[in-house]
Amino acid sequence: MGTYMVVAHRTLVGPHLLDHVRELARNEPDSRFHLVVPVRHPRGAWTDGEIQAAGRTRLDEGITAFEEAGLTVTGEVGDASPVYAVSTALRTLDFACDGIILSTLPVGVSAWLHMDVEHRLKREFDLPVTHLVAAKAEKATSSA
Repeated sequence: MGTYMVVAHRTLVGPHLLDHVRELARNEPDSRFHLVVPVRHPRGAWTDGEIQAAGRTRLDEGITAFEEAGLTVTGEVGDASPVYAVSTALRTLDFACDGIILSTLPVGVSAWLHMDVEHRLKREFDLPVTHLVAAKAEKATSSA
């Protein structure tokens, strides 16, 4: 059984990610996944309540998609910094994670790639990090 933390926002329900976690679950029966959805600060005016609600909506979409795929899933909305969101989640979970799955938009579009999130996660945590990149076509269909 594997337990994985999935860090994503706009790509959370993308086929690249869902295909990957389904394959993990096939190879490791009874796997479970914990979704961490960092909030996004949109352009223009916003309130903390609005960004938390948007993050919660995205998390709910992710939980639904993972459950429909037959996967065991929990989740939380995290800080806008993906690295800090993972750090907080790892401190508060009541189970150990076997790895982190980071899902981003493609190069040139992803703010997380510009922030070097993948390498920062690898340096910060003693866990394997799998980085998945959404196809450009997925970007156009992501709702958040």
